[in-house]
Amino acid sequence: MHTRQLSLFIWIFSLLLVATARAEEIQGRVIKLANGDTLTILVDESNEVKVHLAEIDAPELSQPYGRQSLGVLATLVLDKSVKVKDQTTGRDGRTVAHVYVGGKDINAVMVQQGAAWVDREFLKDKDLLALEQEARQNKEGLWSLPENKRVPPWEWRKKKQNWKNESDE
Repeated sequence: MHTRQLSLFIWIFSLLLVATARAEEIQGRVIKLANGDTLTILVDESNEVKVHLAEIDAPELSQPYGRQSLGVLATLVLDKSVKVKDQTTGRDGRTVAHVYVGGKDINAVMVQQGAAWVDREFLKDKDLLALEQEARQNKEGLWSLPENKRVPPWEWRKKKQNWKNESDE
């Protein structure tokens, strides 16, 4: 019984350490971009962290404005020092957080410039909705596209998955 309690204690202690480590701020240099909402940060010489920008969803590279969204993010963060705050772990195991350059919230800037949608499923910061509405009104970024070309990424991925499933049949 004593060994079981010790094992339980060690397991709980490990979970607390992981949770505490996740809450800490990460600093590093952006070395790679996957798309308009996912980047890789070099924290030290051998430690890379892949980060998905929290509360936003950028167009997929294969959809209208996808490459432009990637370009906006590149201008904002590529090869720059960043701080990663308010981290969580997404259901796919990746780090989800807000990224800052010189105190500027890059997640918010991506929405403000029309380079990403607000991800309503995971929204915590309601101010992002006002930034998206302003970008829409000003026809910034993806909001300058014809309406039929403005497909939210979550719908684009769902359609793509349906096409794939249909072709597998």
